[in-house]
Amino acid sequence: MLTRHAFSFSGHYDPKNLHFGALLACNEETLAPGAGFDEHRHRDTEILTWVLEGALAHRDTEGHAGVVRPGMVQHLSAGSGVAHTERNVAGADVPVRFVQMWLQPDVFGTDPAYGLRRVPAGPGLTLLASGLVRDADTEALRLRRSDAALWLAEAGPGEALPDLPEAPFRYAHLTAGSLGYRTLPGPRGQGRSLAPGDSVRITGEAFAAPVAGEQGAQLLLWEMHSGLRYG
Repeated sequence: MLTRHAFSFSGHYDPKNLHFGALLACNEETLAPGAGFDEHRHRDTEILTWVLEGALAHRDTEGHAGVVRPGMVQHLSAGSGVAHTERNVAGADVPVRFVQMWLQPDVFGTDPAYGLRRVPAGPGLTLLASGLVRDADTEALRLRRSDAALWLAEAGPGEALPDLPEAPFRYAHLTAGSLGYRTLPGPRGQGRSLAPGDSVRITGEAFAAPVAGEQGAQLLLWEMHSGLRYG
């Protein structure tokens, strides 16, 4: 089992790196054949899972069960409390690698909910999950956070990424390929690059003119219009 954390998580604690916007965790996990997380409990957390390689089996105490494969997104809304297991799918002979992100909801104590959907492949911008009113009639999984959305952005080799949504807090995680961008628009910005597993926390005009590298690029992007809510 291999885990990479973007924020303070589990046994690692950094008081200066607890969250960004409403995002509480972004972990990239690798589970060997037969490996997994035994039953554990969550409460009042929106959990989004995107599989990069292999297949991940989910089962929870509300009776939901699913297998998440590349090109699929899973949403578990823990609500008033739910326990689940996550394992490399039975019989697999290869590891499963996935990104899992935790988002704070803005309604609490609700009934747990589950969703799983397949996402069409191809370049462009795809809405994976959202709690915004503007997205209520789309195919996006429904978040219990009224001002946040999760997008998938893809571009072919050397192509510019599609125009990304604007928000006070944006969090980008590169899942495949490579990406170059500027820290500010025009000649004022310095050039930066991302490799798979890298992320960038975006406020203001940062993350200007993102362009895919030689292998193209696939990017998960959080659009968040407020930060953590307390009390």
